[in-house]
Amino acid sequence: MTALQLTWFLLVGLFVIGYTVLAGFDLGLSMLALRARGAREYKAILAALGPFWDGNEVWLIGAGALLFAVFPPVYAALFSGFYLLFMLALFGLILRVVSIEFARTAEPAGLAAWSIAMGLGSVLAVFLFGVIIGNVLRGISLDGEGIFTGTQVSLFNIFSILVGMLNLAMILTHGALYLSWKSDGRTRHKVRRVAQASWALYLALAILVMVMAPVQFPHLSRNFDGMRALWLIPLFAIGAIFFIGVWNDLRREKLAFFTSVVAIVALLGTIVVSLFPILLPSQQNPDTWSLTIMNSASSPASLTAMLIITLIGLPIVILYTAWIYRIFGGKIGEEGEY
Repeated sequence: MTALQLTWFLLVGLFVIGYTVLAGFDLGLSMLALRARGAREYKAILAALGPFWDGNEVWLIGAGALLFAVFPPVYAALFSGFYLLFMLALFGLILRVVSIEFARTAEPAGLAAWSIAMGLGSVLAVFLFGVIIGNVLRGISLDGEGIFTGTQVSLFNIFSILVGMLNLAMILTHGALYLSWKSDGRTRHKVRRVAQASWALYLALAILVMVMAPVQFPHLSRNFDGMRALWLIPLFAIGAIFFIGVWNDLRREKLAFFTSVVAIVALLGTIVVSLFPILLPSQQNPDTWSLTIMNSASSPASLTAMLIITLIGLPIVILYTAWIYRIFGGKIGEEGEY
């Protein structure tokens, strides 16, 4: 493994983390629309995600584009094997975006309908992203040429569905914590209770998946067995999830939200450590047919050219993101204004 390959592995990971943390809370906000009642609550949700959601999607686009450029065999196997799941998730994201735009100018009756559509689209996308992650963790049907040989039906298995449910609970908790931090009055108290309920499911599913994964799929524990200290990462993730509920119960919503950010990063770190240096494990022959950082990376010239472009564009994305969050850093009023 070269330093350039490792650098690109970390950069793609950075974009995945950026999308999960930033778009995670606005997807969670959208899901909250399914529990909202009345124009005031719908407007609070729209105001909370309004300035951010489109900028947050840049991280998803960047992750996909970089994966295509720097690890093309992984991109090909992933998007051909999970074609149906990605198309359905994309449909959910499109439904959500269209609903946000129409809900902003809709009358009260239309506002409720579009807000519910926004929530349903988010649920669909978040659940399917979790199913995809679950299948990546357990391994997929790859032959010796890195071609997906499985079926779409096989992607819906017990483990991947559990990971999909875990992703739903995680994102809903993340979004509810954000809204409870950014709002006051009745909205704050109602959403804080939603966050506490989804947190309990989040914690239970996280423990279940972490216990189940290395038992059913031994390749996920290989790195941990080689370096026992790595077990601190999943333990830290569970500890962070536990303290989300503690801070939320104490009405420390801001601290609870940032603890949620830490928990998400720790969970993604657990996935990375479990698979490294594998990007897509093969069920049939994980030792030789899996797609790794080494055998799926583009040429050094391509990696160098892309690195130069990314080092120019990434600071702009980060500065823009920081500026937007600084401008809209205040709380949301009862009528849905900052």
